[in-house]
Amino acid sequence: MTDTPHRGEAHSSGTGQRLNWLRAGVLGANDGIVSVAALVVGVASATDALAPIFTAGIAGLVGGAISMALGEYVSVSSQRDSERALIAKEQRELRDLPDEELEELTQLYRDRGLTDATARQVAAELTAHDALSAHLEVELGIDQHDLANPWHAAISSAISFTLGALLPLIAILLPPPEWRVPVTFVAVLLALVLTGTISAQLGGSSKGRAVIRLVVGGALALAATWLIGSLLGTTVV
Repeated sequence: MTDTPHRGEAHSSGTGQRLNWLRAGVLGANDGIVSVAALVVGVASATDALAPIFTAGIAGLVGGAISMALGEYVSVSSQRDSERALIAKEQRELRDLPDEELEELTQLYRDRGLTDATARQVAAELTAHDALSAHLEVELGIDQHDLANPWHAAISSAISFTLGALLPLIAILLPPPEWRVPVTFVAVLLALVLTGTISAQLGGSSKGRAVIRLVVGGALALAATWLIGSLLGTTVV
């Protein structure tokens, strides 16, 4: 099985899984903030009436949350199916080629820096205890008892998107007409600073670059939809 890609980085531990879910939640909230903010700012720049703004915001929130949930469900279901297929393949090879699999596990431990004697002893003892778990963990980075749950992914994505989308929706509805767009711009950019900082901290990357990317991207999205709404509002409405 030397041609099988190693994926231990993605499934290294329960802590890594939780960090991945947390990062996904932050990204989902960020999507909700930007997409709904751009939508309501575009409508608000075309009309002062609250009904169209509210309707557009709610439609964007519901549609976006459902889209996020479906996307995550399909993606994680595919990942889970792939992991199950790898587990089944490993079970067959352990049953049909036990000596070759033991030698492969020994070589994996040699590659990690163990001496030949220690690698053989560790591989033999782990194989005697639970051969499948040993191979899945070291060779593929998979925990057969902790596979990704597509329903959890779908629900968490929908919730994070909804929470993010509520911010621009509230910001656009509460102020008087002349302050709606400026207040929403400020609220969204501040929220993007927060989500950028959190995502950078979780990923161990530069906070400054992450924040700048999000703020600039969000500002461009808001400016573009504001301009489109303004032009359509004066030529069509």
